[in-house]
Amino acid sequence: MKSKTHAGNFFEDFYPGMVLTHATPRTITSGDQALYTALYGSRFAFSSSDEFARSLGFDRAPIDDFLAFHIVFGKTVADISLNAVANLGYAEGVFGVPLYPGDTVSTVSEVIGVKENSNGKTGVVYVRSTGRNQRGDMVLEYVRWVMVRKREVEAPAPEVTVPDLSGDVAAGSLSIPTELNLTEYDYALSGSAHRWGDYSVGERIAHVDGVTIEEAEHQMATRLYQNTAKVHFNQHTESQGRFGRRLIYGGHIISLARALSFNGMENAFKVAAINGGTHVAPTFAGDTIYAWSEVLEKIELPEREDVGALRVRLVAAKNNGCEDFPLKDSEGRYQENVVLDFDYTVLLPK
Repeated sequence: MKSKTHAGNFFEDFYPGMVLTHATPRTITSGDQALYTALYGSRFAFSSSDEFARSLGFDRAPIDDFLAFHIVFGKTVADISLNAVANLGYAEGVFGVPLYPGDTVSTVSEVIGVKENSNGKTGVVYVRSTGRNQRGDMVLEYVRWVMVRKREVEAPAPEVTVPDLSGDVAAGSLSIPTELNLTEYDYALSGSAHRWGDYSVGERIAHVDGVTIEEAEHQMATRLYQNTAKVHFNQHTESQGRFGRRLIYGGHIISLARALSFNGMENAFKVAAINGGTHVAPTFAGDTIYAWSEVLEKIELPEREDVGALRVRLVAAKNNGCEDFPLKDSEGRYQENVVLDFDYTVLLPK
């Protein structure tokens, strides 16, 4: 008799062109946003205050962009990364229409590449995932690649297909909300007077604060996104694994770093794109996360004089205050405390 339970897909189950319609559409509530704020402490006024959002042309405050990311991502886990060893990277991420409480999100993914690793026990799967609201509007589209275990080591290796991915999201591909109007932007309420023009390419900002990861908070956060990856939840099985303990979901680190970045980039109110990203090293409960940012590019937006974009490298390190901006050593290897190297684009008022 065929089993009624789902063990997840293994590497040999994936093939280019495979389309996965992910289960469990998710209706966003104000409770989701409140819990997200409780977990990370994000203070960006745009997603915190209905009145502030209305002053920018919106009906009310949309949910935090990375809460939208995690919900879209979480739908994919049961089909793509339930048997993952590690989530490796991101590219070509574009945020679409804002998400509001009451909207329902669904996600569909297409496999765009596969490559078996030399050990014959795992392989890398590349997928493009698209989240849409109940009207079919794109909320977020992005590519990620993940290392997945094989079910049978003896299974033959598939033909290698590695997608040609862009290193960044061009200005013309950014989705700027049509209702956005920054003429009434309140810098006192946002927390800083620093605008787009006050930042320079090459400028680095240490975000000062640190947050220690608590096991219970991480478990709650990952369940909030309905992320079911075994490596985050099952200490019984993970005690036999490489690290002997559960791993912290990489997206948890992204959200912590983004929330920490408020101190120094208070007016980076909207995330527009994910250009790339690498989870450099694992994190565990008890680690303290710090972050720093580097401005990589200043982007003029077509036909907009009130808003500009910054391409920013956001780096998170564990148990290192980031005053010395840790990244790579003289041989180009990441320093041991670095856990996240994330390249994204944010919007700021001019």
